[in-house]
Amino acid sequence: MRLFGLIGYPLTHSFSKRYFSEKFENEGIKDCRYELFPIPSIGELNSILDKHPDLAGINVTIPYKEQVLSFLNEKDDVVQKIKACNCIRINEGKLKGYNTDVTGFERSLKEKLQPNHHKALVLGTGGASKAVEFVLQRLGITFRNVSRKPSVHSYSYEQLTPAVIADHTLIVNTTPLGTFPAVNEAPPLPYEALTSRHYLFDLVYNPARTLFLQKGEERGAAIKNGYDMLVIQAEESWRIWNL
Repeated sequence: MRLFGLIGYPLTHSFSKRYFSEKFENEGIKDCRYELFPIPSIGELNSILDKHPDLAGINVTIPYKEQVLSFLNEKDDVVQKIKACNCIRINEGKLKGYNTDVTGFERSLKEKLQPNHHKALVLGTGGASKAVEFVLQRLGITFRNVSRKPSVHSYSYEQLTPAVIADHTLIVNTTPLGTFPAVNEAPPLPYEALTSRHYLFDLVYNPARTLFLQKGEERGAAIKNGYDMLVIQAEESWRIWNL
C-alpha cells in the first residue's frame, strides 16, 4: 500500500484528502491511500517519515512551504529558483521537492487573463506568493507585493490608494483572509476603485466566493477562486509521484 499525505497546520479544512480519496475510489486505485499529518512544528516531519516507511509522496501547505526546504535531498529547478515547495516525491528514502502551485496557478489564471492585465498586486508574501510571483514574471506581468509593512519592493495596505488600484488591474490574494469560517474577512483595499477592467484571483477556494471576490464582482471585475488551481496542482502532484 502506497501512502501519500499532506503536512501543514492546521488542516481542519483540507481539500487534498477528500480529493485524493475520491480519486482513488473513482479510478479503482486500490493500493494507495491519502492521510493528513497536522504538525505544529516542521521538526515533526522526521518522525512522520520514520513512522511511515510506505510514504511515497507529500503535499505541503501553510505554513511549511519554505521551512520544508531544509529537509529535501534534492530540489527541482523551480523550487531552487523560488525557494518554496508544496510537493515532495519520496524514492528510496530520498526527498525531492517540486512546486505544483506554479502549474496550477498559471493554467488557472490564464482562463480569464486579458492583455490589459499587465500590472499586478500580489497580496501576501508567504510561500504561496512565491509561486504566483514566478508565474507573473514568466508571463511578463509586472507586480508589487502588498504586506502589513511597506518595503522597497512592496506596498503596505495603507498605501493602496484608489490610484494604485486603478493602475494595477490584476490583484491576486495569496493570504488566507476570507477562508471559511472567517468569511466576513477580506484584504483591506479601496474596493470602490475596482472596475470592469480588473481581474481578482483568490487562492482561497472555500467559500467559492470570498468577500474579496464578492466586492470585485460588485464592481464588474472578473473573478476566479483557487479551486481549479488546487485540482490542477493535485493532478500534477500525482503525475510527479508516479514518475
